[in-house]
Amino acid sequence: MTIDNNRQDCRQTLAAAFKALSDDAVKAGWSECDVALALAELAEAHVAEVGAKVIVEGFNQSQLYAASARLKF
Repeated sequence: MTIDNNRQDCRQTLAAAFKALSDDAVKAGWSECDVALALAELAEAHVAEVGAKVIVEGFNQSQLYAASARLKF
């Protein structure tokens, strides 16, 4: 399995859970906009955390670069 296929598999696997989480939050009473912003903020914080690990622990910089290239704001 190539790295791109692995990322695609990961994204597909997470997509259903992500959608369910978003739907559950809306059903709980939050607006779609609030949910979307909260999820984006959580994702951004996670990317920052992973980035800190790259710096501190010396993970492969190309992996972080490849991951950040997929983010579209």
